[in-house]
Amino acid sequence: MSTLWGGRFEQVTDNELFRQFNDSLPFDYRLAEQDVQTSVAWASALHRAGVLTQEEMSRLHGALRQLLRIIHDNPAEILGSGEEDIHSWVESELVKRVGDLGKKLHTGRSRNDQVATDLRLWVETACVQLLAESRSVQRALLQLADDHVDTVFPGYTHLQRAQPLRFAHWCLAYVEMLERDVTRIESVIAHSDQCPLGSGALAGTAYAIDRHKLAKTLGFKEPTRNSLDAVSDRDYVLELLSALSIQMMHLSRMAEDLIFYASGEAGFVQLSDEVTTGSSLMPQKKNPDALELIRGKTGRVYGSMISLFTTLKALPLAYNKDMQEDKEALFAAVESASLCLRMTEKSVLAISVDKERAKVAAQRGYSNATELADYLVGKQVPFREAHHIAGRAVLFAADKKKALEELSLEELQQFHPMIGSDIYPMLALDSCLEKRDVFGGVSRRRVVEALSQAKMRVNGLSLSEQLEVRDATVHDVPEIIALVNHWAKEGENLPRSRADLISHLQDFVVAKKDGKVVGCAALFIYNEDIAEIRSLGIWPQYQGLGQGRAMVAYLCERAKQLGLKRVLSLTRVPDFFAKLGFVRDQRDNLPDKVLKDCQFCPKLQACDEHALIFYPEAVNS
Repeated sequence: MSTLWGGRFEQVTDNELFRQFNDSLPFDYRLAEQDVQTSVAWASALHRAGVLTQEEMSRLHGALRQLLRIIHDNPAEILGSGEEDIHSWVESELVKRVGDLGKKLHTGRSRNDQVATDLRLWVETACVQLLAESRSVQRALLQLADDHVDTVFPGYTHLQRAQPLRFAHWCLAYVEMLERDVTRIESVIAHSDQCPLGSGALAGTAYAIDRHKLAKTLGFKEPTRNSLDAVSDRDYVLELLSALSIQMMHLSRMAEDLIFYASGEAGFVQLSDEVTTGSSLMPQKKNPDALELIRGKTGRVYGSMISLFTTLKALPLAYNKDMQEDKEALFAAVESASLCLRMTEKSVLAISVDKERAKVAAQRGYSNATELADYLVGKQVPFREAHHIAGRAVLFAADKKKALEELSLEELQQFHPMIGSDIYPMLALDSCLEKRDVFGGVSRRRVVEALSQAKMRVNGLSLSEQLEVRDATVHDVPEIIALVNHWAKEGENLPRSRADLISHLQDFVVAKKDGKVVGCAALFIYNEDIAEIRSLGIWPQYQGLGQGRAMVAYLCERAKQLGLKRVLSLTRVPDFFAKLGFVRDQRDNLPDKVLKDCQFCPKLQACDEHALIFYPEAVNS
C-alpha cells in the first residue's frame, strides 16, 4: 500500500494506531461508486483539456468500469485492501490495471475537490431515496385515513382529553408534518446542485478544464463559483442533518402517540405482531418495540447534527482534516432515518382501530364542555362568563359521576336560567364534530376535502395536468438512478451505476408529473435489427396512471423513426406489453448478444421473464 502524499516525507508512518486514527476507508468506502463516477468525468475533462489522449482516456474509462463491477459484486474487497481512503483505493486499483496512466488521472485534481464532489453526489442520491420513503409513509397514513373518516377519536392537550376528532384528522396531521419534511429535503437537493470538481485543493486547477461542461456531465446544474468555498462547504450536509432531525422528531411524536393509543390504559389501536415483541417474563405483554426504537433513534440523528455543527464551528478556510468527521455522522443519520421511515410505514399499514372504544373515550372527559360555553355565548352570555359557567357544570357533573349530557335540565339550569332543552343536541358527539366546519377543521366535509387534497399533493397529481414524456437530460440523472435502483432491489431489473447510466443517457426517456420524474425507461439498441426496452420503472404511487404505457409508446415510435425492425421486452408483466401490441416469442429466438446480458441477472437459473416482440414497421404511419 502506498499513500497519495508521501513525497514530502522521508518516512511514511507504519504506526498501526495512527493509521486506525487517520484512515477513512472503513466508512468512506460508501463513496466508491461516486468516486469512480467523478473519475470517469475527470478523465473526459482532462482529454478535452489536452492532458490525456483519446486512447488514454478510453483505457481509463475501461478500467474504471471494471472497478464498478468490483464495487457492485464484491464490496468487501475494498475494505480488505488496507488503503487509506476510497480515493487511494481507486487509484491503486487503476495502477494495477493501466500502470502509471492510473497516476496520471489525478492531474490537476485534489482529494479536497474530489471528496466534496463525491459527497454531493451521494447526498443527492440519498435525498431522492429519503423523499421516496417519506412519500411512502404519507401514503400509508392516507390509506389509514381513508378507512377512518367516520371513526371518532379523542383529541388531547396536555395528555388530557380535550375535544373529539376524526381519526382521519389525526392521520392528516402527520401527513402535513411529513409534507414539510419533503420540502426541506428537496431544498437540500437544490442547494447541493453545484459541482466542486475543478476547484483543486483550494485555489482552482491550473489546467484548462471546462468546469461548466464537467458539471453537466456529472448531472449538476452548474459549477461552484468559488474554489475556496467549494472545498470547505458542508452546508448541504448540515441542511440534510437538520431536515432529518426535524423529520425524526415528527416520527418520534407519531410513535409516542401510537404507543399511548396502544396501551392498556387507552386501547384505541392495536399494533401488528410484526412490529411488536413479547416479554421474557410476562406472557401477556405485547411491547411496541418498533415504535420505541423510532423514538430512541431520534437521539442518534440529533447527535449527528450537533456533532457536525460542533466540528465545523471554528474551522478556518479551506479544508481541514476535521472535516473527515462529516461522513460518519451523515451516513449514520441517513441510515437511521431511512430505517425509521420504512418501519413507520410498516407500523402504520398494520394498525387496527377499536372504533367503539375510541368513541366512548371521545365522549368522556367532558370534551363537550366547550359546546356548553358556545351555547351560552349564543344566548348573549359573554364568553368569559360562559367559560366559567361551563367549568362549574363540569365540576358538578364530575362529582355526580355523570356526563354533561346526562345531567337533567333542572340541574343544568341551576348554572344559568337561559339553558334550555335545546342544549342536548349541542352536546351530542356528532354536533361537536360537525360544528367545526372551517377549513382545516374536523367536520366530515372538511376532513374529506383535506384527504382528497392531500392525496393529490402526495401523489403529485393535479386534475388539470397533462402527462409529459420526453428524452432524459442530465438533470434527471439522480431521479433515474433512484428509480432504477429501487426496482433493482425489488428484483425487477438490473442495477445501473451512475457512470453507466450517464454514458447511456441518450437511451432514456422520463415521464413527469408536476415537474417531477415519476418513471423512466430506456431503448437499448443491439444492432440494426433489434432493440430492447430496459429499465422501465415507475414509482409505486404513480402506477396505473398511464406513464408506463406512454413511455413504451414513445420508445416504440422512436424505434420506428430509427428504422429498427423489432423491439424486445423481457418482462414479468407480459399482459401489459401484450395490450400495447407486443406479441409473445421464445427466448431461444433471441440473438446471442441479447442473451449474453442475462448472465448478470441474479435470477439467471430461475428466470421467470417472458419475451415479447413489437414490430414497428407493422404500425400504420
